[in-house]
Amino acid sequence: MSLGKYLFAGGLGFVLGGPIGAVVGVVLTSMLSSGKEYKTTNSSRRQTVQNDFRMVLLLLFASVMKADGTVKKTELNVVKQFLVRTFGEEGALEALQLLKEFLKQNYNVAEISQQASLYFNYSQRTELVHLLFMIAAADGLVSESEINVIHTAARNLISQSDFESIKAMFVGSKTNTDWAYKVLNITKDATDDELKKAYRKMAMKFHPDKVNNLGEKIKKQAEEKFKEIQKAYETIKKERNIA
Repeated sequence: MSLGKYLFAGGLGFVLGGPIGAVVGVVLTSMLSSGKEYKTTNSSRRQTVQNDFRMVLLLLFASVMKADGTVKKTELNVVKQFLVRTFGEEGALEALQLLKEFLKQNYNVAEISQQASLYFNYSQRTELVHLLFMIAAADGLVSESEINVIHTAARNLISQSDFESIKAMFVGSKTNTDWAYKVLNITKDATDDELKKAYRKMAMKFHPDKVNNLGEKIKKQAEEKFKEIQKAYETIKKERNIA
């Protein structure tokens, strides 16, 4: 299978420059020297943005997977399943090839996210952080080392309050309503009116339609984030007996 036939056909944009380009260049050169052909075709701006997003996502996935010092086979299997859901069978095979190469490289997560912050809009950046937590939580536990890596990336991508909101969707107990307040970025002493305003604000900010240009597969993943916002709101409404 030619590299780029499915997942990255159409070429890449900003990721071929800067610190991201340095890593991607080494990996593509290595893969080309091993006989894998890389194909590009004329592409639309939309396709290029999608390809850039996927490449950055794989780089950050690799960073999270290496966070605890070792990459477990079970973890790799979980990522593979995620890639199949997101990119399809053939696209996932290409993505997995790239991911395995990225796992061998050493690079600065802060520099990668800093470059990404210059080219992706805020909604796209929040979805990057959401997907990092999603993959970290896929094995049932988000470790402290994984949180630290995601936080390092998130500092350059989104606000601290939005980081804490997304984190609350995956980390901590949901046996009480504390997580729901964190997701909506409010405290327990917020009035019912403030609660409603917070929900509307977060629902608008995290609406999946805001990442339409990343493709239907990524948009579908973004819907999970939106559902957590709705779930948090309904949880607090139930606690307060709000109709």
